[in-house]
Amino acid sequence: MLWPDAVRRAVKLGADRELVGVYARRSDLPRSLLRELIEGARSRLWFGGYTSYFVWLDVPNAAGTLGAKAQAGADVRFLLGDPASPVTAGRDRVEATPLDLGTRIAMTRAEIGKSPTPLAVRLSDRHVAMSVWVFDDDAIVATHIGGALGQDSVTFHLRQRESDGPFSRYVEHFEALWADAAQQQPADAAAEQRG
Repeated sequence: MLWPDAVRRAVKLGADRELVGVYARRSDLPRSLLRELIEGARSRLWFGGYTSYFVWLDVPNAAGTLGAKAQAGADVRFLLGDPASPVTAGRDRVEATPLDLGTRIAMTRAEIGKSPTPLAVRLSDRHVAMSVWVFDDDAIVATHIGGALGQDSVTFHLRQRESDGPFSRYVEHFEALWADAAQQQPADAAAEQRG
């Protein structure tokens, strides 16, 4: 009652406080943001993109940095798409691009394999339409639209400000997908078993 309507509309209250930024496309994220979030995270770096391919393009020496974070005790996880899934094949038909999902997933796995410390990887096909990346108390969420590529997804930057806000809901989403996903061996361990 004491605040004029204009002030109430301008001040974020409740769950709105967690919204740091909205981008029409993931490619509109400031190029430095992902690097800053990775470098600043100490305890949790979760990559819940179907390919997370853009990480290797936007972050120099990402594998070395993530390996060092894991070595220092951070929880580093990659939830990738399952390249053998019919869901992946269906999405490839929709996207109709030469650099298909299976190739981008394989490239991400190859980059993960360059980490000096093994990084946890699981495969799922349940997150083909929404990606969630979590860095301590920050999250990037990309919601895929129609036949567009991931880089064209509407994207949100969230920061945790309350215990059961939107940030927490997306963390719960990632955790549920992770618990249900197929665990993968590190690339070097798989090679040793074959060799």
